[in-house]
Amino acid sequence: MSATPATDDFNRLFLGRDFADPIMDLNDKVVLVTGGTGSFGKRFAEVVAQNFTPRKLIIFSRDELKQYEMAQAFPKDRYPFMRFFIGDVRDVDRLEMAMRDVDYVIHAAALKHVPIAEYNPFECIKTNVWGAENVVNAAIRRGVKRVVALSTDKAANPLNLYGASKLASDKIFCAANALSGHDGTRFSVVRYGNVVGSRGSVIPYFAKLIQEGAQELPITDDRMTRFWITLDQGVNFVLSSLEMMRGGEVFVPKISSMRTADLAKAMAPHLPQKIIGIRPGEKLHEVMAPEDDARATVEIDDRYIILPHHEDKLRSTYLERGAKPVPEGFSYTSDKNPERLDARTLQEFLAKTWAA
Repeated sequence: MSATPATDDFNRLFLGRDFADPIMDLNDKVVLVTGGTGSFGKRFAEVVAQNFTPRKLIIFSRDELKQYEMAQAFPKDRYPFMRFFIGDVRDVDRLEMAMRDVDYVIHAAALKHVPIAEYNPFECIKTNVWGAENVVNAAIRRGVKRVVALSTDKAANPLNLYGASKLASDKIFCAANALSGHDGTRFSVVRYGNVVGSRGSVIPYFAKLIQEGAQELPITDDRMTRFWITLDQGVNFVLSSLEMMRGGEVFVPKISSMRTADLAKAMAPHLPQKIIGIRPGEKLHEVMAPEDDARATVEIDDRYIILPHHEDKLRSTYLERGAKPVPEGFSYTSDKNPERLDARTLQEFLAKTWAA
């Protein structure tokens, strides 16, 4: 796997790992990405185009303008495998049509903004929960080989509707393996934290305030910590999980975390910080592997794997491949994470990224 020039070698420097080996071979395969015009989908398409020659890479989303803009970056003469398919995950018939002859599906479509989900709960459920069910049904009916669904740290011990809807989505995808049968579609979930520079991330928000001449940066709580992952790492992690999966796993990457106050200081050492208080539904620290799942969790060098409870055969398979059970009472949280992101490394990373 190759990273972008701006982030070359920085996946290891920034967060310790690049999750690039092993990865799923997508040559001559048909891949569909729901929500494909988002930050993840666009970078996923770039990585696939740089490293593979798929038969088709289908970008499935409901925004025609974003599809048009993305298509300009992938001209047909250079990327003949690119396809742009207007559709909504709420529409199972459209999903079934789009998944015809598809080998692998990456499900990235979701309503992700916490306050918007709180004020529009029915819309959140329609996309995040009903949409998950539709993806499962369409994939099974069309004989898709593997599906990886993108989750979020907010799905672990959720406090807000967005997190609860993604927990429901995770459960739907893990349970779908029983619906598809022994030789049917395999479903797994990838769960990771905040993506550096993605839409909605605090980093571009702070950057905007700094560029506009803000006199201070707002901090919800001085103790708050967050997990961080780069966009390249997220794509690589999905591709390696797609290769590794057997069905029913929730894959959690081992990544670094940092206090939000330290992040703000790294970005603007000269600016004071104003504590504004935690927003409704917001956690002080993030959780990606809850303590209640410890008995079903194993770890390998670069990730934790939450297995379906009572799936002894799958657990044995991972243990035979070198995975180790985590200790009783284990949880993976941003405040107790031994891998910490320091301010200097963050500054170097952002300088290289913004310079590109």
